Amino acid sequence: MTRFLILALIVALAGCTSILGKKSALSQIREKAAATAQRSKVTTVNTAQRPAANTVSTTRRFTVNTAQRPKAGAASHGRGVMSPVAMTELHSDTVVPLDAPADLWDRMRRGFAMPDLDTNPVRKYEAWYARRPDYLEHIARRSRIYMFHIVEELELRGMPTELALLPYIESAFNPQAVSSAKAAGIWQFMPGTGRDFQLTQNTLRDNRRHVIDSTRAALDYLQQLHSMFGDWQLALAAYNWGPGNVKRAVDRNRAAGRDVNYASLRMPAETRNYVPKLQALKNIVSKPQVYGATLPQIGNHPFFDTVEIARDIDIEVAARLAEVRLEDFKALNPSERKPVIFAAGTPQVLLLPWDNAAIFKRNLAAAAPNSLASWTTWVAPSTLPSHEVARQFGMDERNFRAINGLSGGKMVKAGSTVIVRRPNDPVTSAADADAVDDSAETLYLSNIALRRTTVHANKDDSIAAIAKRYDLPAATVARWNKSRPGAVLKPGQPVALFLPAYADAETREK
Repeated sequence: MTRFLILALIVALAGCTSILGKKSALSQIREKAAATAQRSKVTTVNTAQRPAANTVSTTRRFTVNTAQRPKAGAASHGRGVMSPVAMTELHSDTVVPLDAPADLWDRMRRGFAMPDLDTNPVRKYEAWYARRPDYLEHIARRSRIYMFHIVEELELRGMPTELALLPYIESAFNPQAVSSAKAAGIWQFMPGTGRDFQLTQNTLRDNRRHVIDSTRAALDYLQQLHSMFGDWQLALAAYNWGPGNVKRAVDRNRAAGRDVNYASLRMPAETRNYVPKLQALKNIVSKPQVYGATLPQIGNHPFFDTVEIARDIDIEVAARLAEVRLEDFKALNPSERKPVIFAAGTPQVLLLPWDNAAIFKRNLAAAAPNSLASWTTWVAPSTLPSHEVARQFGMDERNFRAINGLSGGKMVKAGSTVIVRRPNDPVTSAADADAVDDSAETLYLSNIALRRTTVHANKDDSIAAIAKRYDLPAATVARWNKSRPGAVLKPGQPVALFLPAYADAETREK
């Protein structure tokens, strides 16, 4: 009997344990559900605070602080609920327009960021421009082919877009403008400053006039000046007057206990009026209707595209292949100083109206290679009068002098590289066209003197082999030696070369 009682008690206890186990499982399910609900709570956005269309919104980003999340499998403090998730707001100074600019003027206005100057000189220049609407419109039309590139570059660098108006003051957007102090291009770089900012200046081209290169250099310089003075108005004064002069003016005012802002400095009249002119233009662009001004339409899209060329080509031929007017081609490629672009051996980039770039490529591919350039370069083997060189290449002496910048009575010195009409003889035939084209490379070394030197042929040498050894065009070496590019030489036969001075020195050491 006792055994049966004990057995019944064991069964009863087992049943109670099973019931308690079920209750525990239900409790766990409820706790898990509560935890899920807690995790699914999200922060809602008050849509009434969202900016409407056509307004400006300050960009905000939210990030989750994952450091406060419990790791997988970690204890949850016995409550079955995750720790609170912290939300951190990241502020950005970037202002994002929610609508696209109507045109480039609208896009420019949105990037105006310099502090305004409100002075009598500003009002004087507002009135000056307002009385000359035709002049203002003419300059604005001239700027249309450059302006998109400038505004885009300013935006990429985070610079105030009113700086795109600076060439109005510097050059009236005329890339051929040259000041009395020899400053050139739309940004008016002095020769020395241009070299400081890697703007090539040689016989063939002046990149102070190059649209892309000069804009890059100008913005580099302006950023450098802004870093130096911490103020855009002082940076502009330094761009006009020179950083050393502005620094001394600032130091004088600081030593005297006076303000060191732009309006307080003692400066020449040109520099004193420099920023007021820019401010006046900015005001007119901001509200042209107030000043009775008409701004020509400038689309918010690129005006030009770049095309690389690897063969010499006449300026007139390039314009014809691109199907653009010669004056328009020159306006986009104002850095070229000669009637031909030498590209063989030193590939060059042309700027062409956007739609015409593809047309140029198609027409160039279909053109005969020997029809592209009617000019080449020639190195004088000895000192000659200019009329003799002109006669040799069937040119008018006056034309020869003008193309090569030679004054009357000036001799063509031995080793000098000049531009001449491409001759039609066996030495410069189409078969040797590539070698002739490469001879223009000597013109890029405008600051390096060329010297005549003599080398001696080895066994089985030819003119072409020696030319290759010294990285020279075979046709040019053949002309220097009154021979042919493929001519085989006898061992020890002397060959005349014109080499840069440093290369000549190395040759003699060998």
